This record gives sequence, C-alpha cells and structure tokens, in this order.
Amino acid sequence: MNSLPASHPLVDGRTSDAPLIRALHGHRPERIPVWFMRQAGRSLPEYRSIRADHRMLDACVNPELASEITLQPVRRHGVDAAVFFSDIVVPLKLAGVDVDLVAGRGPVFADPVRSAADVRRCRAEFTADRLRAALDPVRDAVRLTVAQLGGTPLIGFAGAPFTLAAYLVEGGPSRDHLRARTLMHADPETWRELLDWAAELSGVFLEAQVEAGASAVQLFDSWAGSLSAADYRAHVAPASRRTLDAVRDIAYRHPLRDGYAACEETVPAIHFAVGSGHLLEELAAVGVSAIGVDWRTPLDEASRRLGDTVPLQGNLDPAYLGAPPERLAAHLDDVLRRGTRAPAHVLNLGHGVPPETDPDVLTRLVELAHAR
Repeated sequence: MNSLPASHPLVDGRTSDAPLIRALHGHRPERIPVWFMRQAGRSLPEYRSIRADHRMLDACVNPELASEITLQPVRRHGVDAAVFFSDIVVPLKLAGVDVDLVAGRGPVFADPVRSAADVRRCRAEFTADRLRAALDPVRDAVRLTVAQLGGTPLIGFAGAPFTLAAYLVEGGPSRDHLRARTLMHADPETWRELLDWAAELSGVFLEAQVEAGASAVQLFDSWAGSLSAADYRAHVAPASRRTLDAVRDIAYRHPLRDGYAACEETVPAIHFAVGSGHLLEELAAVGVSAIGVDWRTPLDEASRRLGDTVPLQGNLDPAYLGAPPERLAAHLDDVLRRGTRAPAHVLNLGHGVPPETDPDVLTRLVELAHAR
C-alpha cells in the first residue's frame, strides 16, 4: 500500500478533521457537510465570463483556469468541499483519443470503438503511461487549488468505466446506450478489454489528483442506470472496482484529535450513478466509503437497503432549486431527516446543478443546512 506525502492535506491535518472527511469515514460532525455536484460551472456568472474566451476542454487542462473555476463556488457558497473542475473525457483526451465537447450535444468521438480490433488499437496507442506523462497540468491545477483551500477538502473526480465505454462505443451521447449494451452481450471478451482499459485510465486520473492533494474522490457513472443489476454485477462492477483500487491502495496516518486516536485511513471514495436506485447494493459492493443517491430514492429507504452501514450522499431534487423558498426549505428538512438513518450524511443534490439555477439559492441552501 502506498502512502501520501507528509505535505498532503490529509497527513498534515488541514483536512483530516473536516466535516466532509469525517462523514465519509462514518462519523457525524457537528454540522452536516454540504457540496453540490456541478457546483463549479454553468450556473455561475464568473464561470461564464471565463468560458467566453476559453473552450471547455482547454480550461480543464489550464492549471490556472481549472483552479480558479474549482475555487469559485467555495468562495461564493461557503460549501464544505471543492470538486475538481474537469470532465469525464479529460483522461481520454490527454491519452490521445480524438474527442471534442460539442455545445448542446456533449462528448463526440471521431473514431467510435466497436470491435475487438478497435479496442486493441486503443489499448496499444492510448496507454496509461501516455496519460501519466500528460497529467502535469492536472497535478499543477490540484496543487494550486489545495494551496488556497486551507481546511476545505478538494474532491478528485473521474468518470466510471461504463460511462466512458458507452460514449466510446456510441461515438457520443445516446438515449439508451444500445450499441454499448449490445457489445457487452455479443462480445463479452471485447467488452471486458474495453472496460479494463477505461478503468485503468480513470484510475490513473484519480491517483494523480490524490497524490497532488485531493482529500477524497468521486467516481461518477452517468449511464449505469441503463443497466440491470445482473448486468452491472457481471459486466461493469469489476471495472469500477479496478478504477477505485488506484486510490484504495493509498493510505495516510490520521493525526491525533479530540475523541479519536491516531489511525491509518484510506482516501475516502464516493460512487454516484444516475438513475441507480435499483443498483444501490451493487454499487456498495464495489467497495466505497459512501454512496451517492439520486433524488428518486428516499435516503432512509436507501440506508435500510444497505443495512444502515454505508454513509450516504444526496439527495435534494434539483427541481426544488426553482421552487418557492418555503418549499425548498421543507424539502431540505425532509432530506436531512431521512438522512439521519445512515451512519453519516453528506448533503448534495440528487444530480448536478442545473445551468439556469440562481446562485443565490445555492448559497442560501448552504446557510440553511449549516443552521439545522
């Protein structure tokens, strides 16, 4: 098992006692930690100002811009964590894959990956070593960000292997991921090779962020909800587990603090998948610190199904961000009440911040949650 350097925020004590980290390790801090998926980005005017002059993927690999965008919601909202500004296709792009983010559509790949020969070509040309050599801008962005965050943890970010593979096979966004699911069943060996490659790249991407200073990670699976539990278990879970192994093998010595003895911990990992209420048990079996729950499954029900043993993250419905203040406050209270059944709870949305969200609503939501 690898160890974090002495200068890492988890080791020198800057973030080891932060509410987010305590919650992800299964403790209940004095106030509930709050952050929002997609908190850095389209809902913020300061972000739109930057993007007026920079393309999305260019900003992701510009250390100064990526750091500034990551920090913007922390300054504005007072959230308990920053999440590294990036995109799930960044490790593919840095490894050499021809991909672009098309406005109004999403990731588009010049050469879809649909055969055994395609997979062999990708694995031979777009390697983990090639990615490692190209990750300095990401490492620099993380270091710049951590240097300004103080005791606020930075969450590293990566896309899960299934979502990356689905985009690669489809060539871009899809409503049902039929091509990807067909390859999974028509040629299981090629599918396994594709996911192993995607898992390796995502793992390297997460590992670089942690080693540079991230105090936790989140693996984001946009499309796992399209799978049955049996298909996820047999054809996807091993690859997600392999991605997370890259950070599970990194440990740190927790400093002494009131009420806790010094102990060795691993870097906490959150797994979130959209539309995955039927997959909660499968996601937990991959082996993570916490499970993100979308807005469809009440948190008390999710905790019951997981044996009340797994910290949960979520699950405010993003639709309430546009509701009258009293309705949003009532929804917040309901989510917080249901979250008390879990060993610990990190308040978040049940999906990302919509681009049309009024930033002041998010700031007020943080204030309300911290006051509860």
